Amino acid sequence: MTSIFGGRPGMISGATGATAVVMVALVAENGVQYLFAAVLLAGLLQITAGILKLGKFIRMVPHPVMLGFVNGLAIVIFLAQLGQFLVKDGSGAMVMMEGNMLYLMIGLIVLTMLIMHFLPKFTTAVPAGLVAILTVTLIAVGLELETRTVIDFVRDMGTSADPDNVTLKGELPSFSIPMVPFTLETLWIILPYSVIIAAIGLIESLLTLTLIDEITDTRGQGNRECMGQGIANTVNGFFGGMGGCAMIGQSMININSGGRGRLSGITAALVLLGFILFGAQYIEMIPLAALVGIMFMVVLGTFEWSSFRIIRKIPTTDAFIIILVSGVTVAYDLAIAVIVGVIVSALVFAWKHAKNIEVETYVDEDGYKVYDLRGPLFFGSVSHFRELFDLKNDPEHVVIEFRRSRVSDHSGIEALDNLAAKYKAAGKNLHIRHLSPECRQLLKEAGNLCEVNVLEDPNYHVATDKLGG
Repeated sequence: MTSIFGGRPGMISGATGATAVVMVALVAENGVQYLFAAVLLAGLLQITAGILKLGKFIRMVPHPVMLGFVNGLAIVIFLAQLGQFLVKDGSGAMVMMEGNMLYLMIGLIVLTMLIMHFLPKFTTAVPAGLVAILTVTLIAVGLELETRTVIDFVRDMGTSADPDNVTLKGELPSFSIPMVPFTLETLWIILPYSVIIAAIGLIESLLTLTLIDEITDTRGQGNRECMGQGIANTVNGFFGGMGGCAMIGQSMININSGGRGRLSGITAALVLLGFILFGAQYIEMIPLAALVGIMFMVVLGTFEWSSFRIIRKIPTTDAFIIILVSGVTVAYDLAIAVIVGVIVSALVFAWKHAKNIEVETYVDEDGYKVYDLRGPLFFGSVSHFRELFDLKNDPEHVVIEFRRSRVSDHSGIEALDNLAAKYKAAGKNLHIRHLSPECRQLLKEAGNLCEVNVLEDPNYHVATDKLGG
Protein backbone atom coordinates (compact mmCIF):
# COMPACT_ATOMS: atom_id res chain seq x y z
CA MET A 1 0.00 0.00 0.00
CA THR A 2 2.77 2.44 0.88
CA SER A 3 4.64 1.59 -2.32
CA ILE A 4 1.55 2.57 -4.31
CA PHE A 5 0.28 5.55 -2.35
CA GLY A 6 3.41 6.70 -0.46
CA GLY A 7 5.63 9.64 -1.26
CA ARG A 8 9.00 7.89 -1.57
CA PRO A 9 9.52 5.29 -4.33
CA GLY A 10 11.90 2.55 -3.26
CA MET A 11 11.04 2.72 0.43
CA ILE A 12 9.99 -0.52 2.14
CA SER A 13 7.43 -0.54 4.96
CA GLY A 14 6.29 -3.16 7.43
CA ALA A 15 6.02 -4.04 11.11
CA THR A 16 8.80 -2.46 13.17
CA GLY A 17 10.07 -2.82 16.71
CA ALA A 18 9.48 0.85 17.51
CA THR A 19 5.73 0.55 17.01
CA ALA A 20 5.52 -3.01 18.37
CA VAL A 21 6.85 -1.92 21.77
CA VAL A 22 3.95 0.51 22.15
CA MET A 23 1.40 -2.21 21.48
CA VAL A 24 2.51 -4.69 24.15
CA ALA A 25 0.74 -2.98 27.06
CA LEU A 26 -2.47 -2.45 25.05
CA VAL A 27 -2.71 -6.13 24.07
CA ALA A 28 -1.82 -7.31 27.59
CA GLU A 29 -4.50 -5.16 29.23
CA ASN A 30 -7.32 -5.24 26.67
CA GLY A 31 -6.74 -7.98 24.10
CA VAL A 32 -5.67 -8.16 20.48
CA GLN A 33 -8.92 -6.73 19.06
CA TYR A 34 -8.13 -3.40 20.72
CA LEU A 35 -4.78 -3.50 18.93
CA PHE A 36 -6.52 -3.73 15.54
CA ALA A 37 -8.77 -0.81 16.48
CA ALA A 38 -5.77 1.23 17.64
CA VAL A 39 -3.90 0.56 14.38
CA LEU A 40 -6.97 1.59 12.40
CA LEU A 41 -7.27 4.85 14.33
CA ALA A 42 -3.52 5.48 14.00
CA GLY A 43 -3.93 5.18 10.24
CA LEU A 44 -6.72 7.75 10.24
CA LEU A 45 -4.55 10.11 12.31
CA GLN A 46 -1.71 9.72 9.81
CA ILE A 47 -4.06 10.47 6.91
CA THR A 48 -5.17 13.59 8.78
CA ALA A 49 -1.51 14.59 9.21
CA GLY A 50 -1.06 14.27 5.47
CA ILE A 51 -4.15 16.36 4.73
CA LEU A 52 -2.88 19.05 7.12
CA LYS A 53 0.52 18.90 5.35
CA LEU A 54 2.45 18.17 8.54
CA GLY A 55 5.01 16.15 6.61
CA LYS A 56 6.88 19.34 5.69
CA PHE A 57 8.09 19.71 9.27
CA ILE A 58 10.58 16.87 8.78
CA ARG A 59 12.60 19.32 6.68
CA MET A 60 13.23 21.27 9.88
CA VAL A 61 15.32 18.48 11.42
CA PRO A 62 18.87 19.93 11.75
CA HIS A 63 21.75 18.18 9.98
CA PRO A 64 23.57 17.24 13.23
CA VAL A 65 20.39 15.46 14.35
CA MET A 66 20.21 13.57 11.04
CA LEU A 67 23.90 12.68 11.34
CA GLY A 68 23.41 11.36 14.88
CA PHE A 69 20.27 9.52 13.79
CA VAL A 70 22.07 7.77 10.93
CA ASN A 71 25.06 6.79 13.06
CA GLY A 72 22.83 5.59 15.89
CA LEU A 73 20.77 3.59 13.42
CA ALA A 74 23.89 1.87 12.08
CA ILE A 75 24.96 0.95 15.62
CA VAL A 76 21.47 -0.39 16.43
CA ILE A 77 21.48 -2.57 13.29
CA PHE A 78 24.95 -3.87 14.16
CA LEU A 79 24.02 -4.72 17.76
CA ALA A 80 20.84 -6.46 16.58
CA GLN A 81 22.92 -8.89 14.52
CA LEU A 82 24.90 -10.05 17.53
CA GLY A 83 21.83 -11.93 18.73
CA GLN A 84 22.22 -14.27 15.76
CA PHE A 85 25.37 -15.67 17.37
CA LEU A 86 23.38 -17.06 20.30
CA VAL A 87 22.18 -20.67 20.52
CA LYS A 88 20.24 -22.69 23.06
CA ASP A 89 22.21 -24.97 25.34
CA GLY A 90 20.94 -28.15 26.95
CA SER A 91 19.08 -26.24 29.66
CA GLY A 92 17.32 -23.99 27.17
CA ALA A 93 19.39 -20.90 27.98
CA MET A 94 20.79 -18.76 25.17
CA VAL A 95 24.61 -18.89 25.03
CA MET A 96 27.28 -17.65 22.63
CA MET A 97 28.35 -19.93 19.78
CA GLU A 98 31.65 -21.70 20.19
CA GLY A 99 34.09 -23.78 18.18
CA ASN A 100 33.43 -24.86 14.60
CA MET A 101 29.88 -23.47 14.58
CA LEU A 102 31.19 -19.97 15.34
CA TYR A 103 34.02 -20.21 12.80
CA LEU A 104 31.62 -21.44 10.12
CA MET A 105 29.20 -18.63 10.90
CA ILE A 106 31.97 -16.03 10.58
CA GLY A 107 33.24 -17.60 7.37
CA LEU A 108 29.82 -17.50 5.69
CA ILE A 109 29.30 -13.91 6.85
CA VAL A 110 32.63 -12.89 5.31
CA LEU A 111 31.73 -14.70 2.06
CA THR A 112 28.40 -12.86 1.93
CA MET A 113 30.09 -9.51 2.50
CA LEU A 114 32.71 -10.21 -0.19
CA ILE A 115 29.99 -11.02 -2.73
CA MET A 116 28.08 -7.88 -1.74
CA HIS A 117 31.21 -5.77 -2.16
CA PHE A 118 32.75 -7.14 -5.36
CA LEU A 119 29.79 -8.30 -7.49
CA PRO A 120 28.51 -4.75 -8.26
CA LYS A 121 31.97 -3.97 -9.72
CA PHE A 122 31.33 -6.57 -12.44
CA THR A 123 27.57 -6.37 -12.97
CA THR A 124 24.51 -4.65 -11.57
CA ALA A 125 22.04 -6.70 -13.58
CA VAL A 126 21.32 -8.89 -10.54
CA PRO A 127 21.10 -7.55 -6.96
CA ALA A 128 24.24 -8.49 -5.06
CA GLY A 129 22.22 -9.31 -1.95
CA LEU A 130 20.13 -11.88 -3.80
CA VAL A 131 23.23 -13.51 -5.32
CA ALA A 132 24.88 -13.62 -1.89
CA ILE A 133 21.86 -15.30 -0.26
CA LEU A 134 21.52 -17.88 -3.05
CA THR A 135 25.26 -18.64 -3.09
CA VAL A 136 25.60 -19.09 0.67
CA THR A 137 22.37 -21.13 0.85
CA LEU A 138 23.47 -23.47 -1.95
CA ILE A 139 26.88 -23.95 -0.32
CA ALA A 140 25.32 -24.67 3.09
CA VAL A 141 22.75 -27.10 1.66
CA GLY A 142 25.09 -28.73 -0.86
CA LEU A 143 27.86 -29.34 1.66
CA GLU A 144 25.39 -30.10 4.47
CA LEU A 145 27.04 -27.55 6.72
CA GLU A 146 25.98 -27.44 10.36
CA THR A 147 25.01 -23.78 10.43
CA ARG A 148 22.00 -21.99 11.89
CA THR A 149 19.17 -21.21 9.51
CA VAL A 150 16.13 -18.95 9.61
CA ILE A 151 13.88 -21.67 10.99
CA ASP A 152 16.41 -22.43 13.76
CA PHE A 153 16.22 -18.81 14.86
CA VAL A 154 12.40 -18.82 14.77
CA ARG A 155 12.26 -21.98 16.87
CA ASP A 156 14.75 -20.65 19.42
CA MET A 157 12.89 -17.36 19.81
CA GLY A 158 9.43 -18.94 19.90
CA THR A 159 7.44 -20.32 22.81
CA SER A 160 5.78 -23.23 21.04
CA ALA A 161 5.43 -26.46 23.00
CA ASP A 162 6.30 -28.34 19.79
CA PRO A 163 9.14 -26.33 18.19
CA ASP A 164 9.86 -29.03 15.59
CA ASN A 165 6.52 -28.26 13.90
CA VAL A 166 7.04 -24.48 13.84
CA THR A 167 6.91 -23.07 10.31
CA LEU A 168 6.85 -19.72 8.54
CA LYS A 169 3.97 -20.82 6.34
CA GLY A 170 0.88 -18.64 6.65
CA GLU A 171 -2.51 -17.94 5.09
CA LEU A 172 -4.23 -14.93 3.58
CA PRO A 173 -5.94 -12.73 6.20
CA SER A 174 -9.66 -12.07 6.00
CA PHE A 175 -11.50 -8.76 6.29
CA SER A 176 -13.06 -8.10 9.69
CA ILE A 177 -14.12 -5.08 11.70
CA PRO A 178 -12.30 -4.97 15.07
CA MET A 179 -14.56 -6.61 17.67
CA VAL A 180 -14.59 -3.82 20.24
CA PRO A 181 -17.47 -1.78 21.69
CA PHE A 182 -18.06 1.38 19.65
CA THR A 183 -18.16 3.67 22.69
CA LEU A 184 -16.30 6.70 23.99
CA GLU A 185 -14.73 4.47 26.62
CA THR A 186 -13.12 2.38 23.89
CA LEU A 187 -11.91 5.55 22.17
CA TRP A 188 -10.24 6.80 25.35
CA ILE A 189 -8.52 3.41 25.76
CA ILE A 190 -7.04 3.23 22.27
CA LEU A 191 -6.48 6.94 21.56
CA PRO A 192 -3.19 7.36 23.50
CA TYR A 193 -1.72 4.27 21.84
CA SER A 194 -2.96 5.36 18.41
CA VAL A 195 -1.40 8.80 18.78
CA ILE A 196 1.95 7.29 19.79
CA ILE A 197 1.85 4.68 17.01
CA ALA A 198 0.96 7.34 14.44
CA ALA A 199 3.64 9.75 15.66
CA ILE A 200 6.44 7.17 15.87
CA GLY A 201 5.45 5.71 12.51
CA LEU A 202 5.49 9.09 10.78
CA ILE A 203 8.76 10.19 12.38
CA GLU A 204 10.57 7.01 11.33
CA SER A 205 8.98 7.03 7.86
CA LEU A 206 9.78 10.67 7.18
CA LEU A 207 13.33 10.29 8.47
CA THR A 208 13.81 7.29 6.20
CA LEU A 209 12.40 9.36 3.34
CA THR A 210 14.89 12.14 4.07
CA LEU A 211 17.78 9.67 4.28
CA ILE A 212 16.90 8.11 0.93
CA ASP A 213 16.49 11.58 -0.57
CA GLU A 214 20.11 12.30 0.34
CA ILE A 215 21.37 8.97 -0.98
CA THR A 216 19.51 9.17 -4.30
CA ASP A 217 19.76 12.97 -4.71
CA THR A 218 16.00 13.15 -5.26
CA ARG A 219 13.13 14.65 -3.28
CA GLY A 220 10.28 12.61 -1.81
CA GLN A 221 6.85 13.92 -0.88
CA GLY A 222 6.48 14.00 2.90
CA ASN A 223 2.77 14.79 2.97
CA ARG A 224 2.00 12.03 0.49
CA GLU A 225 4.04 9.61 2.59
CA CYS A 226 1.89 10.51 5.61
CA MET A 227 -1.18 9.68 3.53
CA GLY A 228 0.34 6.43 2.26
CA GLN A 229 1.32 5.23 5.73
CA GLY A 230 -2.14 6.16 7.00
CA ILE A 231 -3.94 4.27 4.23
CA ALA A 232 -1.75 1.20 4.83
CA ASN A 233 -2.36 1.19 8.60
CA THR A 234 -6.09 1.78 8.19
CA VAL A 235 -6.39 -1.19 5.82
CA ASN A 236 -4.11 -3.17 8.15
CA GLY A 237 -6.52 -2.67 11.03
CA PHE A 238 -9.34 -4.25 9.03
CA PHE A 239 -7.24 -7.33 8.18
CA GLY A 240 -5.86 -8.18 11.62
CA GLY A 241 -2.44 -6.62 11.14
CA MET A 242 -0.23 -4.95 13.74
CA GLY A 243 0.53 -1.94 11.58
CA GLY A 244 3.96 -0.49 11.00
CA CYS A 245 5.96 2.14 9.18
CA ALA A 246 8.99 2.50 6.94
CA MET A 247 11.75 -0.01 7.72
CA ILE A 248 15.09 1.71 7.42
CA GLY A 249 17.28 -1.38 7.11
CA GLN A 250 15.16 -3.02 4.42
CA SER A 251 14.79 0.29 2.59
CA MET A 252 18.57 0.69 2.53
CA ILE A 253 18.99 -2.83 1.15
CA ASN A 254 16.44 -2.09 -1.56
CA ILE A 255 18.05 1.23 -2.55
CA ASN A 256 21.58 -0.22 -2.51
CA SER A 257 20.38 -3.10 -4.69
CA GLY A 258 19.10 -0.67 -7.31
CA GLY A 259 15.43 -0.61 -6.32
CA ARG A 260 14.54 3.06 -6.85
CA GLY A 261 10.96 2.85 -8.17
CA ARG A 262 7.54 1.94 -6.81
CA LEU A 263 7.69 -1.41 -8.55
CA SER A 264 10.53 -2.52 -6.25
CA GLY A 265 8.36 -2.10 -3.14
CA ILE A 266 5.36 -3.75 -4.78
CA THR A 267 7.53 -6.66 -5.94
CA ALA A 268 9.01 -7.08 -2.46
CA ALA A 269 5.52 -7.29 -0.95
CA LEU A 270 4.25 -9.78 -3.53
CA VAL A 271 7.36 -11.98 -3.29
CA LEU A 272 7.15 -12.00 0.52
CA LEU A 273 3.48 -12.94 0.29
CA GLY A 274 4.32 -15.69 -2.19
CA PHE A 275 6.99 -17.15 0.06
CA ILE A 276 4.67 -17.14 3.09
CA LEU A 277 1.89 -18.85 1.15
CA PHE A 278 3.83 -21.25 -1.06
CA GLY A 279 7.58 -21.16 -0.42
CA ALA A 280 8.10 -21.02 3.33
CA GLN A 281 10.31 -24.11 3.23
CA TYR A 282 12.83 -22.28 1.01
CA ILE A 283 13.05 -19.26 3.28
CA GLU A 284 13.54 -21.56 6.27
CA MET A 285 16.66 -23.02 4.62
CA ILE A 286 18.51 -19.69 4.34
CA PRO A 287 21.55 -19.56 6.65
CA LEU A 288 21.43 -16.75 9.20
CA ALA A 289 25.01 -15.94 8.23
CA ALA A 290 23.83 -14.71 4.82
CA LEU A 291 21.33 -12.31 6.36
CA VAL A 292 23.81 -11.12 8.99
CA GLY A 293 26.41 -10.48 6.28
CA ILE A 294 23.95 -8.37 4.30
CA MET A 295 23.02 -6.35 7.38
CA PHE A 296 26.70 -5.80 8.21
CA MET A 297 27.12 -4.31 4.73
CA VAL A 298 24.12 -2.08 5.43
CA VAL A 299 25.84 -0.94 8.63
CA LEU A 300 29.04 -0.10 6.74
CA GLY A 301 27.09 1.82 4.12
CA THR A 302 24.81 3.63 6.56
CA PHE A 303 27.30 4.87 9.15
CA GLU A 304 28.63 8.35 8.33
CA TRP A 305 32.34 7.63 8.68
CA SER A 306 33.06 11.24 7.72
CA SER A 307 31.67 12.29 11.11
CA PHE A 308 34.96 11.20 12.71
CA ARG A 309 36.79 13.61 10.42
CA ILE A 310 34.50 16.60 10.91
CA ILE A 311 33.77 16.18 14.63
CA ARG A 312 36.67 18.49 15.58
CA LYS A 313 35.93 21.03 12.86
CA ILE A 314 32.28 21.74 13.66
CA PRO A 315 30.93 23.75 16.63
CA THR A 316 31.07 21.93 19.96
CA THR A 317 27.29 22.12 20.31
CA ASP A 318 26.79 20.37 16.96
CA ALA A 319 29.26 17.65 17.93
CA PHE A 320 27.42 17.20 21.23
CA ILE A 321 24.07 16.87 19.42
CA ILE A 322 25.49 14.23 17.05
CA ILE A 323 26.79 12.16 19.97
CA LEU A 324 23.62 12.72 22.03
CA VAL A 325 21.26 11.62 19.26
CA SER A 326 23.42 8.59 18.48
CA GLY A 327 23.44 7.59 22.15
CA VAL A 328 19.70 8.04 22.65
CA THR A 329 19.05 6.08 19.45
CA VAL A 330 21.02 3.13 20.78
CA ALA A 331 19.70 3.34 24.35
CA TYR A 332 16.03 4.08 23.66
CA ASP A 333 14.43 4.61 20.28
CA LEU A 334 14.97 6.32 16.94
CA ALA A 335 11.90 8.55 17.24
CA ILE A 336 12.72 9.62 20.81
CA ALA A 337 16.30 10.37 19.76
CA VAL A 338 15.17 12.67 16.97
CA ILE A 339 12.69 14.49 19.23
CA VAL A 340 15.42 14.99 21.86
CA GLY A 341 17.84 16.17 19.18
CA VAL A 342 15.40 18.72 17.75
CA ILE A 343 14.58 20.07 21.22
CA VAL A 344 18.26 20.41 22.18
CA SER A 345 19.03 22.03 18.81
CA ALA A 346 16.23 24.55 19.36
CA LEU A 347 17.52 25.36 22.85
CA VAL A 348 21.06 25.77 21.51
CA PHE A 349 19.76 28.08 18.77
CA ALA A 350 17.83 30.16 21.30
CA TRP A 351 20.84 30.36 23.61
CA LYS A 352 23.17 31.47 20.81
CA HIS A 353 20.77 34.14 19.58
CA ALA A 354 19.74 35.40 23.01
CA LYS A 355 22.77 37.75 23.08
CA ASN A 356 22.56 38.62 19.38
CA ILE A 357 20.32 41.63 19.93
CA GLU A 358 22.37 44.83 19.99
CA VAL A 359 21.58 48.54 19.99
CA GLU A 360 23.08 51.77 18.70
CA THR A 361 21.72 54.99 20.23
CA TYR A 362 21.59 58.55 18.88
CA VAL A 363 19.37 61.67 19.03
CA ASP A 364 17.53 62.58 15.80
CA GLU A 365 16.66 66.04 14.44
CA ASP A 366 13.40 66.13 16.47
CA GLY A 367 15.23 65.59 19.72
CA TYR A 368 13.98 62.01 20.05
CA LYS A 369 16.41 59.46 21.43
CA VAL A 370 16.58 56.56 18.99
CA TYR A 371 17.46 52.98 19.94
CA ASP A 372 18.52 51.33 16.67
CA LEU A 373 18.03 47.60 17.31
CA ARG A 374 19.86 44.79 15.54
CA GLY A 375 18.81 41.16 15.92
CA PRO A 376 15.58 39.27 16.63
CA LEU A 377 13.36 40.06 19.61
CA PHE A 378 12.03 36.72 20.84
CA PHE A 379 11.69 34.74 24.05
CA GLY A 380 15.42 34.08 24.24
CA SER A 381 16.53 37.69 23.82
CA VAL A 382 13.91 39.63 25.84
CA SER A 383 16.02 39.53 29.02
CA HIS A 384 18.97 41.18 27.30
CA PHE A 385 16.57 43.53 25.45
CA ARG A 386 15.36 45.03 28.74
CA GLU A 387 18.94 45.82 29.77
CA LEU A 388 19.55 47.98 26.69
CA PHE A 389 17.40 50.94 27.80
CA ASP A 390 18.31 53.86 30.09
CA LEU A 391 14.84 54.73 31.36
CA LYS A 392 16.04 57.14 34.04
CA ASN A 393 18.11 59.39 31.74
CA ASP A 394 16.10 59.11 28.51
CA PRO A 395 14.27 62.24 27.17
CA GLU A 396 10.48 62.64 26.92
CA HIS A 397 10.26 60.89 23.55
CA VAL A 398 12.06 57.63 22.82
CA VAL A 399 12.02 55.72 19.52
CA ILE A 400 12.86 52.05 18.95
CA GLU A 401 14.12 51.60 15.38
CA PHE A 402 13.17 48.17 13.99
CA ARG A 403 14.67 48.50 10.50
CA ARG A 404 17.20 45.75 11.34
CA SER A 405 15.18 43.87 13.93
CA ARG A 406 12.06 41.74 14.12
CA VAL A 407 9.47 40.90 16.76
CA SER A 408 9.25 37.11 16.48
CA ASP A 409 6.77 35.96 19.12
CA HIS A 410 4.44 36.89 21.97
CA SER A 411 7.37 37.19 24.39
CA GLY A 412 8.69 40.01 22.23
CA ILE A 413 5.30 41.73 22.23
CA GLU A 414 5.08 41.40 26.00
CA ALA A 415 8.57 42.87 26.37
CA LEU A 416 7.55 45.89 24.27
CA ASP A 417 4.36 46.34 26.27
CA ASN A 418 6.18 46.17 29.61
CA LEU A 419 8.78 48.65 28.37
CA ALA A 420 6.06 51.04 27.16
CA ALA A 421 4.33 50.82 30.56
CA LYS A 422 7.57 51.72 32.36
CA TYR A 423 8.15 54.76 30.13
CA LYS A 424 4.52 55.82 30.60
CA ALA A 425 4.85 55.56 34.38
CA ALA A 426 7.93 57.79 34.13
CA GLY A 427 5.96 60.37 32.13
CA LYS A 428 7.69 59.54 28.85
CA ASN A 429 6.50 58.26 25.47
CA LEU A 430 7.84 55.17 23.70
CA HIS A 431 7.43 54.87 19.93
CA ILE A 432 8.41 52.13 17.49
CA ARG A 433 9.43 52.72 13.88
CA HIS A 434 10.06 50.73 10.72
CA LEU A 435 8.16 47.63 11.79
CA SER A 436 7.85 45.02 9.06
CA PRO A 437 4.30 44.06 7.99
CA GLU A 438 4.67 40.72 9.78
CA CYS A 439 5.66 42.42 13.04
CA ARG A 440 2.82 44.92 12.77
CA GLN A 441 0.41 42.04 12.23
CA LEU A 442 1.66 40.43 15.45
CA LEU A 443 1.00 43.67 17.32
CA LYS A 444 -2.47 44.01 15.79
CA GLU A 445 -3.37 40.47 16.80
CA ALA A 446 -2.19 41.26 20.33
CA GLY A 447 -4.88 43.96 20.56
CA ASN A 448 -5.25 45.27 24.09
CA LEU A 449 -2.29 43.19 25.21
CA CYS A 450 0.11 45.75 23.75
CA GLU A 451 -0.02 49.52 23.99
CA VAL A 452 2.71 50.95 21.75
CA ASN A 453 2.78 53.85 19.28
CA VAL A 454 3.84 52.99 15.73
CA LEU A 455 5.26 56.13 14.13
CA GLU A 456 4.33 57.14 10.60
CA ASP A 457 7.14 57.01 8.08
CA PRO A 458 5.99 57.79 4.52
CA ASN A 459 9.30 56.60 3.09
CA TYR A 460 8.86 53.16 4.68
CA HIS A 461 5.16 52.83 3.89
CA VAL A 462 4.16 52.16 7.49
CA ALA A 463 1.04 54.00 8.67
CA THR A 464 0.57 55.45 12.15
CA ASP A 465 -1.23 53.05 14.41
CA LYS A 466 -2.13 53.02 18.11
CA LEU A 467 -2.76 49.62 19.60
CA GLY A 468 -4.78 49.25 22.74
CA GLY A 469 -5.64 52.96 22.86
